[in-house]
Amino acid sequence: MTPEAALDALRAKADPGKAADMAAYHKADRPYLGVANPVLDDLAKGWRQSLDVPQRVNLARALWHTNIHEARMAAAKLLTQARLRPDDAAWDLIQSWAPDFDAWAIADHACMAGQRRLLADPGRVDQVAEWTQSDHMWTRRAALVITLPWTKQNHPTEQDLAIRDRVLGWAADYVSDKEWFIQKAVAWWLRDLSKHDPSRVVTFLEKHGATMKPFARNDAARKLPTDLKTGHS
Repeated sequence: MTPEAALDALRAKADPGKAADMAAYHKADRPYLGVANPVLDDLAKGWRQSLDVPQRVNLARALWHTNIHEARMAAAKLLTQARLRPDDAAWDLIQSWAPDFDAWAIADHACMAGQRRLLADPGRVDQVAEWTQSDHMWTRRAALVITLPWTKQNHPTEQDLAIRDRVLGWAADYVSDKEWFIQKAVAWWLRDLSKHDPSRVVTFLEKHGATMKPFARNDAARKLPTDLKTGHS
């Protein structure tokens, strides 16, 4: 599968009317084809099955560089797989995309690919920690989105709990950042964590909730058990 053939496959599914709607919705200045997400899923699945890992990484790199919305989404989907060996090149490529993030959909799909690589090698969280100091808002936000798997374990290991607390430390540093997307990401992380570790969320909100924007504080507490919500919503 060459990059040209992949682009031809994407363009064959284009819908100009939907493309205009998507451009208005995502608000990022790039070409849109109007290809629905389920269609992208099917295309990426077929490409994953026909390409080895180095070929997939090379195709993902080429698709990303087109700056076409659907091509970047497909690039992320190409690398979204739990078992990917070897995966160093895939991880390096995903990391290289962070400075290009400028809208939530592409950023979140890239982070979903990155989540699998972090779970495969949790030591990579050290590299993500550097994102929290970026001047680029979307990179700072991505540090929370890419670590969302650590909100979901029902039986976390000591290493998982250490990562969970580490990311909560990043979130604590973020609460004074008034960017809507940052506040929303903090709330997202806390809300997902509240389903599995409500006590840590309550402790966080008791300490930092007053600094958060009200919408974020309320969203963070939305899934807490009723008996723990008092004072946080």
